Amino acid sequence: LEASLMKKITCAFWLIFTWIQAACGDVSYSLPEETKRGWVIGNIAKDLGLKSGELSHRKARIEAEETEKRYFDINVENGNLIVADRIDREELCDERASCVVKRELVLESPLELHRVNVHIQDINDNTPQFNDEVIKLEIHESAVRGARFLIEEAHDADVGQNSVQQYALNKNDHFVLVITGNTIELVLDKELDREKQDEIDLVLTALDGGSPQRTGTVAIHVTVLDANDNAPVFNQAVYKASLPENSPLDTVVVTVSAADADEGVNGDVSYDFGHVTEDVKRTFSINAKTGEIKVIGNVDFESKTSFEIRVKAKDGLGLSSHGKVIISVTDVNDNAPVVSLKSLSDSVAENTPPGTEVGIINVQDRDSENNRQVRCSLQTGVPFKLVPSIKNYYSLVTTEQLDRELVSDYNITITATDEGSPPLSSSKTVHLTVADINDNPPVFEEQSYSAYVTENNKPGSTLCSVAARDPDWRQNGTVVYSLLPGEVNGAPVSSYVSVNGDTGVIHAVRAFDYEHFRSFKVHVMARDNGSPPLSSNVTVNVFISDVNDNSPQILYPTPEGNSFMTELVPKAAHAGSLVSKVIAVDADSGQNAWLSYHIVKSTDPGLFTIGLHSGEIRTQRDISESDSMKQNLIVAVKDNGQPPLSATCSMYLLISDNLAEVPELKDIAYDERDSKLTSYLIIALVSVSTFFLTFIIIVLGVRFCRRRKPRLLFDGAVAIPSGYLPPNYADVDGTGTLRSTYNYDGYMTTGSRTSDFKFKSVPRYESKYILTLYISISFIHMFRPFI
Repeated sequence: LEASLMKKITCAFWLIFTWIQAACGDVSYSLPEETKRGWVIGNIAKDLGLKSGELSHRKARIEAEETEKRYFDINVENGNLIVADRIDREELCDERASCVVKRELVLESPLELHRVNVHIQDINDNTPQFNDEVIKLEIHESAVRGARFLIEEAHDADVGQNSVQQYALNKNDHFVLVITGNTIELVLDKELDREKQDEIDLVLTALDGGSPQRTGTVAIHVTVLDANDNAPVFNQAVYKASLPENSPLDTVVVTVSAADADEGVNGDVSYDFGHVTEDVKRTFSINAKTGEIKVIGNVDFESKTSFEIRVKAKDGLGLSSHGKVIISVTDVNDNAPVVSLKSLSDSVAENTPPGTEVGIINVQDRDSENNRQVRCSLQTGVPFKLVPSIKNYYSLVTTEQLDRELVSDYNITITATDEGSPPLSSSKTVHLTVADINDNPPVFEEQSYSAYVTENNKPGSTLCSVAARDPDWRQNGTVVYSLLPGEVNGAPVSSYVSVNGDTGVIHAVRAFDYEHFRSFKVHVMARDNGSPPLSSNVTVNVFISDVNDNSPQILYPTPEGNSFMTELVPKAAHAGSLVSKVIAVDADSGQNAWLSYHIVKSTDPGLFTIGLHSGEIRTQRDISESDSMKQNLIVAVKDNGQPPLSATCSMYLLISDNLAEVPELKDIAYDERDSKLTSYLIIALVSVSTFFLTFIIIVLGVRFCRRRKPRLLFDGAVAIPSGYLPPNYADVDGTGTLRSTYNYDGYMTTGSRTSDFKFKSVPRYESKYILTLYISISFIHMFRPFI
């Protein structure tokens, strides 16, 4: 009313004063209660189409009644509507479901009023509370099982879901909690015995539906009293009443009364139904205090002509007695026609011709005369019609050919209407199933399928699943899957994959190798179990992905038995010079074939480096005289798989400009058996040498005696050790970058009549040549003095 009055006054000012313009409009916002001060609710200037600077110029303000709190304010600089005071929804609106705070925005020059409605939303900020901290009950030990004791409900100031939603009672031996609507009852589940336990303490918890959930509790103290010795007594053994059918609700049928000789709580009588049928519970109720029996449901003479009700009167401490109430129902004309299904086919084949009878309907009405005359009809849109037959019978026949795949069953509603005034009608729905014939082949869900599998898969692993749908029913729609004959790489497709005939799941029969083939096609057939069967095919493309199952293969240098791959490095090589290259390949693909090269061990770690991805071995610095002539590198080649695989090789480098400069190459593939043979040969040669030396001494002795000139074999002033090795010697060893066949050293002393021969390494197949050479040299030395 105030807003309407203000609007009228504003419009009047506009008519009187042309310089005053009033624009009336409403704006609404929604805000949770307890929002902190300064919170921005919305931009009222933007919502009303005003400029933010215009608010300050026109002295915008929020008006409220003098008795009301301000709650909101407006920032005239930016037009924001903000919270100015604490908002408690329960204080504002109590338990009302809707809570709206109404304020007015006032603008001057010209004068404008805009109503601002702020809907305050409830939050779960209140805890369920009971009126009493302790509920005290006194119950006689004679109380029967099932005795009920009313408990006052809890109150929650919040509304809706935030209010009390449920109750819980702590676990105990005697009582259970029963909640009916807003009524909370403590029900005796096990009889009490005061002599065993005269007091029982319970805890009742009320829970709301907010988030987070809040609870409230109350203690229930039960005092067990001694037995009550007087039960209520009805003033009549049997009560009789008459009731017309279709009586309105709350009609009082009869009032029962019982008296109790006890006083106080022992004499307070309450009434309830005893053991009665569900019909009675649905039709009648009894007032627990007054004993009035009222109508709460529909009373139908045709359904039940009379009711026999057992009524129980109970005093305050649980003693009770029973009485009987007989209610006779009188008839009125209220019967609608009854539609009965006398015959109906279990199913109708979808190729059934039109005009086929599928069921027989009977219609009855228990009323008389015109109220008994009935007309029948079907709902529109179904391929059926009713054909009248004898008396009250109708035939249900088809009007067109059926198609189960379009409509698999029909709910046919038959309506019967009598000719009474007003007319009464009833309906019956008949369910009719359309039987299937095999007229649809299976259809795959996709035009083609793709399966992805990594190589080295386990036989029996699942590749993919195909699915076909057949709209037919049962065996006509049951799909069986199979592989069509075919070949993959010259082998039957069944040796690669199999398909589950029931589920369409395709399994791998063997492990696949990506390096042999990367994809293949499989054709799957889906066939139904109809007669005759129908089928369709689909193509499944199987793609094999690579895994890191191949180690890198080193092509150069190529290890061959115990031999070596040796490279010459010029002495004048500078830093960065290309020395050699390790070449490797990997049978895998992708990142599994990305190779990297690493020097894992070298004679001089700082002399050579290898390209991480090229495998090129280069010098890191200039070659110096102090560097060892023989350099041994161990190179590891790794791929980029997970986990990575690797291979290693040895590279032997000789720092030299010419093979002739190399003094010695030791055969790394030294055979222990060759060593033993050499030892045996040395022993044999020493023995032969000793024999020949003895022979030479004898010959020299004979010559000395003949000449009669004493001579010494060696100068007495010079002692030559038997192990003397001169600094200069002739190297007859085969050296170079090629593989050595055998190595030995021969040392010839200068200016001496004797010779020393040192064997270094003699292969078995060269021993006879060395022995012959030695004998020849021995003979030459033996006869040298005589030449």
